[in-house]
Amino acid sequence: MMATRETLSRARVLALGLIGCAVLALPARAQTPAEVGQWSGVMSWPVSATHTHLLPTGKVMFSGEFAQGDTPPRLWDPTTQALGTLPFPGYNTFCAGHSFLADGRLLVTGGHVESHVGLEDASLFDPFGSRWTRLPDMTAGRWYPTNVTLANGDVLVISGETVGSGIMNELPQRYLASSGTWRDMTSARLKLPYYPRMFLAPNGRLFLAGPSRTCRFLDTGGTGTWFPGPSSNFGARSYGPAVLLDGKVFLMGGGDPPTASVERIDLNATSPTWSYMAPMSTARRQHNATLLPDGTVLVTGGSYGGGFDNKSTPVLVPELYNPATNSWRRLARNSVYRGYHSTALLLPDGRVLSAGGRNVNNAEIFSPPYLFKGARPTVSALPDVVAPRTTFSIATPDAGRVTKVTLIALGSVTHAFDQNQRLITLGFTRGSGSLTVQAPASNNVAPPGYYQLFLVNDAGVPSIGRMVRITAVP
Repeated sequence: MMATRETLSRARVLALGLIGCAVLALPARAQTPAEVGQWSGVMSWPVSATHTHLLPTGKVMFSGEFAQGDTPPRLWDPTTQALGTLPFPGYNTFCAGHSFLADGRLLVTGGHVESHVGLEDASLFDPFGSRWTRLPDMTAGRWYPTNVTLANGDVLVISGETVGSGIMNELPQRYLASSGTWRDMTSARLKLPYYPRMFLAPNGRLFLAGPSRTCRFLDTGGTGTWFPGPSSNFGARSYGPAVLLDGKVFLMGGGDPPTASVERIDLNATSPTWSYMAPMSTARRQHNATLLPDGTVLVTGGSYGGGFDNKSTPVLVPELYNPATNSWRRLARNSVYRGYHSTALLLPDGRVLSAGGRNVNNAEIFSPPYLFKGARPTVSALPDVVAPRTTFSIATPDAGRVTKVTLIALGSVTHAFDQNQRLITLGFTRGSGSLTVQAPASNNVAPPGYYQLFLVNDAGVPSIGRMVRITAVP
């Protein structure tokens, strides 16, 4: 009997061992698009998408690098995939700054003479009439400046090199949208790095979040006044993106050698301070961060190796950050290195355009996992224009399943930073076949202009983005 038991016991151990070996020998389960998303094929484009903008028409305007900036910008239709050519503004807009005005026109500031030498030119592009309007020149050239749209619809233009490496334009200028003229912010002179990461804060001041560690607030009244702000923790984050989500700024990676670290500051707080958040799984530099309709952040591209634009160490696996859980997950791998001069842009259907790079004249489209989790919620009707501090109604047959309503400003991205991107989560109540939605509290929260409005259901699936124009309220 004992021998039988021992024999059975050995047999069981042997069987378990064989099962374990069989399990180990099984190939890894392929992850589905609902888990990791899906990439399109690579599209050949005529120029590198170094400057990329989502227009209020739902189409994408893009322009190229170096000598490509001396050619007309291109227009791409995400629905039909058709490529077209737009009018040429008359000068090289490579390395310009850009953001949208309240009426949907794109303000483009500065441009390219040669490396480190900027233009003083400024122009408006009308996406509805496809035409350019030249503005009065700025006081000096700008190469790598930042545009920030203000609460009243004006735009502050800041930084950019003038006539040589390290010779920065220290004079901020305010574009007065009502008159089409400039105001020199003479009491706010300051030398700042390339493409400073600037945001309109909920208190109405501008917040300088990077790329250097020293942070500041700028009061744009009169001719401007700077105030000290809390320094970030890591240090300089050159060529690392920054995003603004519900009044919170996130800095993700950047630096040389690159870092995987992430920091957040809540500008809604009385005394905001920087805090480290969960890091990415991979260090990155020259990458892009894109706000998604469900309130997550998609990070694509970049290099994990030291050096300016290290193509030998590409990061081909995007990561998705969930601020609600402070967690990251890795997604489907793409096929093209997207580093210096690459861009990423949220499209109205919830996909993300990833394009460009140094001498890279092609593009890919990423479909995030939420597009494989079932049917979208439908928007039957909503107002075209919304004023802050009001409520408005959205007709939808899916009201009972909607869990989130978000506004995302139209993207306008270059050199690892989207100068117009911000997300606002809106409060709402459900009705029968409709939602009653609370508009943004002020234009400090949502500067006037066009936004994509999304409904997100209980499966995390977003609707098609609908264009809504937020008006300026005194």
